[in-house]
Amino acid sequence: MIDWIREFHGEFGVFVTSILAGTFVAASCGMIGCFIVLRRLSFLSDALAHAMLTGVIAGYLIVKILTGAEPAVPAMIIGALISGIATVSMISFVTRVSRIKQDTAIGIMYTGIFAIGGFVISLKAFGRYIHKDLYHLIIGDVLAVSTAELWMLAVILIFVFGFIVLFFRHLQLTSFDPVMAAAIGIPVVFVDYGLTISTSLVVVGGVTIVGVILVVALMITPAAAAYLLFDKMKPMLIASAVIGVGSYWLGYLVALYFGVAPGSAVVVTLTLVFLVILVVAPRYGLVADWLRKRRMVPQTILEDILGSILKSDQARSSEASLYRQVSGTRSLIKKGIDFLLDKDWLIREGQQLVLTASGKSEATRVQRAHRLWETYLEKAGTPQAELHSTAHILEHVNDQAALDYLDDKLGHPTHDPHGSEIPRDDSELMARKFVLLSWLREGHRAKVTKLGESVDDLGIQVGDLLRVGPRLREGEIWSITTKSNQRLELNHDQADEVTVEMVLEDKSAS
Repeated sequence: MIDWIREFHGEFGVFVTSILAGTFVAASCGMIGCFIVLRRLSFLSDALAHAMLTGVIAGYLIVKILTGAEPAVPAMIIGALISGIATVSMISFVTRVSRIKQDTAIGIMYTGIFAIGGFVISLKAFGRYIHKDLYHLIIGDVLAVSTAELWMLAVILIFVFGFIVLFFRHLQLTSFDPVMAAAIGIPVVFVDYGLTISTSLVVVGGVTIVGVILVVALMITPAAAAYLLFDKMKPMLIASAVIGVGSYWLGYLVALYFGVAPGSAVVVTLTLVFLVILVVAPRYGLVADWLRKRRMVPQTILEDILGSILKSDQARSSEASLYRQVSGTRSLIKKGIDFLLDKDWLIREGQQLVLTASGKSEATRVQRAHRLWETYLEKAGTPQAELHSTAHILEHVNDQAALDYLDDKLGHPTHDPHGSEIPRDDSELMARKFVLLSWLREGHRAKVTKLGESVDDLGIQVGDLLRVGPRLREGEIWSITTKSNQRLELNHDQADEVTVEMVLEDKSAS
């Protein structure tokens, strides 16, 4: 048995070592890369990868000159860590004390620190100390991984995995919302430096496999591919590690088959895997996006269908009449109808399409938008003949906040320029806890919850029940009746000073 193991190790030892080394590096790079991608620090990781070369060279030279012995891997790791932390600190310093933005500071500092390494290597005084294997820190050499380096890569993987497990919640919060994380007491600076140290270790490990130039790909590409597949952090971490490891194995086999550099083959394979995922990802891939757009119906078509049915007799219409009334191709209108049926805004009753309660509410909102825009356009001096056509375009700007703002600026009109009533959705008013009195229409009942200073002398008290009467003086005056049958008249500004809570109509009292 022992002889067989020795024989196997003699024949396949390099292959096994290379596979294990790549697995350790790809897994650690994939996991730490997720946080790099989420924080949008891909450029910073590239900077660290380059700047660490100077630290590796410094650690190598210091040990070589002082002891004369071949430096061990830990010396270069320590140098790389110091170089990485110094780079991040200098970037932060330049950004903090000047008007230079972070991306510019990264470009300045990492190229400067990287150039220092190149400068030192080229000096004759130090060149004689540089072992030729140091060259592989630039291009990588997976076939030259020693047993000591393999153990180092395993320790780095364990460290990175342990750091992520212990500080997962902290990393998650600081990646998505660092301000909130700081507000709830999470030590953001500590987490950031922990991530920097982990990234530095991962880069040092990856340099052995693919070199300084390509190590960034092992961190960024698997994480970016996983980001296309998952929305949640834990599945993304697992997927990134799996994609990285799987791509390394495949790339290494490709390198053996074609007799090319393993580092380049791994990164090329990884890039191809990313491109495949970019195309076929079930939610964020190009095919899914194309299918989504193909099924998508323009909002204007949907709103025109709802508006046409709302204006028809008893809020029902046939498909044939919609094809005549709504602008658009027949197939697009048919898709719009199917979409509204799936959304339960329409139902079929025989040959008729009928608005449901939610569909009627949506159609009412569009109609309200149209008539508010017509009112606005008239006040803005738009010719009467162009009011309807222009408002038909603008009616699709109908989010609730925009309509409320427009309604308030127009003084809450009740009718459009053609004399048609501007609808108000009572269910939308009831859904709000508190509303302004100016929003209410004739017949609404409400309880006063807050009063402004300008209405203190009108005789209204907090807690009073009010009934809204008809609007007077072309809609500029709100008439209200208190529970004691006191009749009051308020202008727009005064009505805006009264906050009320809607009260359901008491049918039994009428």
